[in-house]
Amino acid sequence: MNTKYIFVTGGVASSLGKGIIAASLAKLLQARGLRVTIQKFDPYLNIDPGTLNPYEHGECYVTEDGAETDLDLGHYERFLGVYTSQANNVTTGRIYNTVITKEREGAYLGKTVQIVPHITDEIKRRMLLLGKTGDYDVIITEVGGTVGDIESLPFVEAMRQLQWELPEEDFLSIHLTLVPYLRSAKELKTKPTQHSVQELQSIGVHPDIIVCRTEKRLTPEIRSKIARFCNVKPGHVIQSVDAWSIYQVPLNMEAEKLDEMVVNKLGIHGLPKADLTRLKEFLFRLRHPKTEVDIALVGKYAELQDAYKSIQESFVHAGAANECKVHVHTVHAEHIHDDNAEDLLGRMDGILVAPGFGERGLEGKISAVRYAREHGIPFFGICLGMQMAVVEFARNVLGYAEAASTEVNPRTPYPVIDLMEEQKSLTMKGGTMRLGAYPCHLVPGSLAHDIYGRDDISERHRHRYEFNNRFLAQMEKAGLKVSGRNPDTDLVEIVELPSHPFFIAVQFHPELKSTPERPQPIFVRFVRAAMERRNGR
Repeated sequence: MNTKYIFVTGGVASSLGKGIIAASLAKLLQARGLRVTIQKFDPYLNIDPGTLNPYEHGECYVTEDGAETDLDLGHYERFLGVYTSQANNVTTGRIYNTVITKEREGAYLGKTVQIVPHITDEIKRRMLLLGKTGDYDVIITEVGGTVGDIESLPFVEAMRQLQWELPEEDFLSIHLTLVPYLRSAKELKTKPTQHSVQELQSIGVHPDIIVCRTEKRLTPEIRSKIARFCNVKPGHVIQSVDAWSIYQVPLNMEAEKLDEMVVNKLGIHGLPKADLTRLKEFLFRLRHPKTEVDIALVGKYAELQDAYKSIQESFVHAGAANECKVHVHTVHAEHIHDDNAEDLLGRMDGILVAPGFGERGLEGKISAVRYAREHGIPFFGICLGMQMAVVEFARNVLGYAEAASTEVNPRTPYPVIDLMEEQKSLTMKGGTMRLGAYPCHLVPGSLAHDIYGRDDISERHRHRYEFNNRFLAQMEKAGLKVSGRNPDTDLVEIVELPSHPFFIAVQFHPELKSTPERPQPIFVRFVRAAMERRNGR
């Protein structure tokens, strides 16, 4: 069987959930026995999201091989349980960078370099790249942006060319659009969808399936009207009604027979029905919790949920594993100080101090750590959260009042967190941090070892600063134990307080590997500790 290529575009408005539809379809095809992966093409000029402020683009998701990517790749991995890579996220900036570099090298033999064919040829090469590995039966490509946007035109043009270059049974186009409900008129409106599809068709791309995001269910008449005016087969207009959980969407798409339409169009026959047993079990636990907890997520991007998307989803997974509803309360780090920590955090069953960069909000994070440590509240620190836990311990237990990270105070007499040695000569910011999966050896008898149940683990990283081993002996003598280290560099990866009910902080990003069917172990145990605190109160 040839590799099959499915393209997902969006129209009318952004943030309709192309990534969730792509991931849901992938889940259904995977559950029918096909080897599937998803890739995202983003129309912005940044090489990757690594230098983007989370307010601009949400969290930067890091893959196993160290690529800084769009947050939708997190959805792909969570739905499929399959790792993505550098090849799964391509930006306009990366395309142009490749073409311009080749032009400077003389690869085009003096020809005038143009959008068509040079940019579109490079886009097509990238779109087909994963299919040439032989590892996948189906490649689903999500095209970022909204049809009609200037910046996404080269991607849509590349799609148009592939629509005719690939065998008909190897290409399928899905267009996600919005059917708004006007409350004053009490009716759904199809005109935006018609215009969006006309825009797509005017470029030369003809969608095979139209998926309509909607608050209200589509009547047969509305489906028929959209099919007729948008030139798609009757029955190939389906609805994506707002769901109570993103993990419900694959089941909704199965009910709409999306996977059936896809395999029939692609000429794939003899597949079994999708086996979604484990997903249904997860959803049952998620929808029928037996208890609940309140967790404070202390960060400095509190206004934007997508800034901590993987952490939020990890709490969903860990909550279901514990049959517990986790209420995550995002608390702005800039608003916390020692005098008001009781008011902001006192009713919480657990406190997580989130990752981040820069000086803003650091003192608030330190106050949150101190409150959790002194009041026996289950505590979990991630990346910068671990670094601030170390700074707090140095200041308030060791008595090093001027202890700090050299990220914010290069002249501190107590640099308990310092720039990694290999980072000191770097001047380029993009793609130069410690990125991707690294091994970690756990100390037997530690909380970390008990959580993971093994000696060695591998987790993903994204940082420049590290625990300064010059202060290791003082820290451990005062009670802060190192329970995880990189076996090659001796980098401190995990610290914990054995005297505390639950206090653990990690340099890596455990949230990046959590899935509904394999919830991340630290999150599972952290939620359980929060449940125990709540029961004890």
